[in-house]
Amino acid sequence: MRALTEDDIRAAFVNATPEQLERLPLPGLHETIWDEREFLGWRDAQASHLGYLVHWDDAESTPVGIVVRAAGGSLRAGIAAMCSFCHSPQPATQVRMFSTPRAGEAGRNGNTIGTYICEDLACSLLIRRQPPHLNPPEQIARRGAALLQRVRNFTGDVLKTAN
Repeated sequence: MRALTEDDIRAAFVNATPEQLERLPLPGLHETIWDEREFLGWRDAQASHLGYLVHWDDAESTPVGIVVRAAGGSLRAGIAAMCSFCHSPQPATQVRMFSTPRAGEAGRNGNTIGTYICEDLACSLLIRRQPPHLNPPEQIARRGAALLQRVRNFTGDVLKTAN
């Protein structure tokens, strides 16, 4: 992923209210290892039900960001679940349903979509977690490309009714 600035991030959101943008908490950008991310995802420490996703839209060469809201409660403990972005199986308590308003008038009218995502929104880190001998660079590259495509598809669905 190409590096993002604070201004890039704030300008990227397609479904945020002016109030959300005003109080948007940013992650530690100076600590981010951009080469090891397909998208930037983080949760709001002050409003734990909110999360944020930003990725580059290579067709437009601009960043795209969405605000997501975690559902109350989690999946039942003791079972496995899979994130719809990184396709990593993990304990159900580490995957959460997130919903997001569509962009534009549709979102203002209450139209939302949702999907199951890693609770910490750190899919890029999760696909790299295994030791190198179990997760060679070509496998990480394949998983990363697929992860980014699924994120782009989701944000594309958010944008579909923006016009």
